[in-house]
Amino acid sequence: MSTIRPFKAVYYNVDKVKDLNKVVAPPYDVITDEQQTYYHNLSPYNFTHIDYAKDKANDNKDNNKYTRAQKTFEEWLKKGVMVQDEKDSLYFYKQEFKIMGQKHSRMGFVSLLELEDEEDSTVHPHENTHDYAVNDRFRLTKALNSNLSSIFVCYSDKQKKVDKIFGKHISMTKPLIDVEDKDRVRHKLWRLDDPKLIQDIKESVQGQPLFIADGHHRYKTACQYRQQRLSRKPNSDGRESFNYVMTYFTNLDSKDLQIFPMHRIVKKFPEDLEFLEEYFRIDKVKGKQELLILLAKAGKNEHAFGLYTKEGIKLLRLKNKLLINEHIEEGSSDYKSLDATILKYFIFDKVGLASEDIIYTKNMNEGTEMVDAKEADAVFIMNPVKISQLKAIALNGERMPPKTTYFYPKVLSGLTVYKMD
Repeated sequence: MSTIRPFKAVYYNVDKVKDLNKVVAPPYDVITDEQQTYYHNLSPYNFTHIDYAKDKANDNKDNNKYTRAQKTFEEWLKKGVMVQDEKDSLYFYKQEFKIMGQKHSRMGFVSLLELEDEEDSTVHPHENTHDYAVNDRFRLTKALNSNLSSIFVCYSDKQKKVDKIFGKHISMTKPLIDVEDKDRVRHKLWRLDDPKLIQDIKESVQGQPLFIADGHHRYKTACQYRQQRLSRKPNSDGRESFNYVMTYFTNLDSKDLQIFPMHRIVKKFPEDLEFLEEYFRIDKVKGKQELLILLAKAGKNEHAFGLYTKEGIKLLRLKNKLLINEHIEEGSSDYKSLDATILKYFIFDKVGLASEDIIYTKNMNEGTEMVDAKEADAVFIMNPVKISQLKAIALNGERMPPKTTYFYPKVLSGLTVYKMD
């Protein structure tokens, strides 16, 4: 049964770093090459200098981006650019943002999560991982002996016990960190070091299933790092620092837990769409806004996609749900009923489209602009995955197709670091 634990976080020293907006960054895995350069140039203390350091042509096993990140981190600690807390604490984390002009506020907290063997764990991933990404994070973790970014986990708190603790004891105090990112999301962090309140939060989370929203590679890295350390210390008492991973927890039952759809941009796609008529009802749509309205409405009871090509905009609705079991053999009914699964089997596989031929984006306009500029033939516009689907897939021990979910906003990197040992 996984449990949580407070820790002495490392974070930026506001006495040394006056403008925190210049040093925090998005998670490394959503940063493009151009953005990596931007953040590196933004400040010599930007978090990407350790979390997403650059490769160099003359890198070798003794001098590479991991060794440079280690050296940089040690220099920051020595200079007091980053400092370590004196008390074991949990860190309340509030994100304030707008979607379509509507205000939202997502509350969570950062603590350590106990790692366990897979057969005993109550932590449920929902996405597959790639070996090269795990290897990258493993080498970085090993070099710095630290977790630089939190994994993002959802738990259930229908009674909002954690929110009530925050509202009663923390909300009126000055935050430890208060920054705004490029997407105009405001991030606030508070410290909680009261053992009684920490125990109350621990009891509200302990024993229930936990669902990984983001950070699957970081979670797998932490598990592998633990296994390596355990192999060298067979008499572990379970309390060693490597038995835990830094984790951001948020309430699965909150209305402000937002999942964006991930649309599919296809560079090469057949012009003749007659084959779609065998499985889909096809309706022409006048504009993108109308499509989004119709797509959301159809998604309540049907499996539907938007299709944007140079020939116009169409709404595709699966003719009959019985077709799913006829054409999709693998997976549970939950997995088969994912829109992303249906799109793959009924459309992409039919035209021989490989995963590397697909570009994934949360921004529909990015796809439509590529089609308009003749840089792509089509973009498939998706409905977001429901929380209930994520839970079902994860509890089945299954994994969703690649890039099926995009949790928004992302957990900012550079707010806290877990320095082990």
